[in-house]
Amino acid sequence: MTPPPADFSNLRAELLEQTHLGRMCSSKQLLCDRYEVRKLVGHGGFGVTFLSRDTKLPGTPVCIIKQLSPKVRDPRLLEKARQRFEQEAKILGQLGTHSQIPHLLNYFEIEGEFYLVQEYVRGLTLSKSIRRGGVWSEEQVKQFLKAFLPVLHYVHSNHVIHRDIKPSNILHCHEDGRLVLIDFGAVKEKVMTVDPATCRTFSTHFIGTVGFAPPEQLSLRSVFATDLYALGMTCLFLLTGKPPLEFDYEPRTGEILWQGDVQVSDYFGRVLARMLKASLKERYQSADEVFRALELESHVQTLLPCMSNQPLAPVAEPPHPKEFVSPIIRTANAIREWQARLEAKRIRDGERRRRMTKP
Repeated sequence: MTPPPADFSNLRAELLEQTHLGRMCSSKQLLCDRYEVRKLVGHGGFGVTFLSRDTKLPGTPVCIIKQLSPKVRDPRLLEKARQRFEQEAKILGQLGTHSQIPHLLNYFEIEGEFYLVQEYVRGLTLSKSIRRGGVWSEEQVKQFLKAFLPVLHYVHSNHVIHRDIKPSNILHCHEDGRLVLIDFGAVKEKVMTVDPATCRTFSTHFIGTVGFAPPEQLSLRSVFATDLYALGMTCLFLLTGKPPLEFDYEPRTGEILWQGDVQVSDYFGRVLARMLKASLKERYQSADEVFRALELESHVQTLLPCMSNQPLAPVAEPPHPKEFVSPIIRTANAIREWQARLEAKRIRDGERRRRMTKP
């Protein structure tokens, strides 16, 4: 990725001068006779983002306008980009029905450039939160995961991969404390890249952030587990305040060497380690798997007496050959017999100890 320029003031001036929305900031002109463009709030390879107001609604509420600039000028290619933009905007509209994703309020095209209008969420990104308040405890990070994983499950259940999960793309809402996921990569990827030979959109443009992106994403083969790796890296940032590229890694395997920088329980350490596996096969495959692993922690001590590395005793045959006993009942009977033997052994051991201590 291209490093940021040293002089941000010059970049800001260029963006304001060279973009349609930027030029509108210094005028009283309204975008689509509706939106008053107020301030530049973000920029990237895909375009720019501005804080705006919707003058057609009571109270002129604040909104966010994102301008996406596809790198095509051929009319045929632009039409394909337009179709993809509309399709992906509808996906964002569907996702925006979730309380932890900004609502898509409008989308339109002006002179070959595409615009998304989204709900403005007042809040602090997790990256700013860490800079201002310091790193989080293990318990805070686990609570964050339990609050965030359901929205990630929702996104994946709609067949969308975010591709750019990181602390600066997760907002902590001021009004109600909810975590909000912003800046989806799906629309950017599909609108930006078009194959000139076939007029088909396809993934040849890396979307994501180096360090938070796992190996398969760098190879343009993102899957749902890709977002889980980025979420694991986000947890490391919350625990340490260190960005991913400051961690050492194992050159042979690509594994991040983070254990020496983080003080967490053995159980949570194993959960994090699996989220951060460089090998896709060894990583958690769904947000539900991670959530269940976190929920299981409080039950581990209760379940220990029922855990054994010894095989169960052979399941006894039913007393009557013609009587059917389901496999579940037979297994349950085997477990009860095993527990009875375990209790009997405990009693024998107790009696043996009493005899040895008796004068």
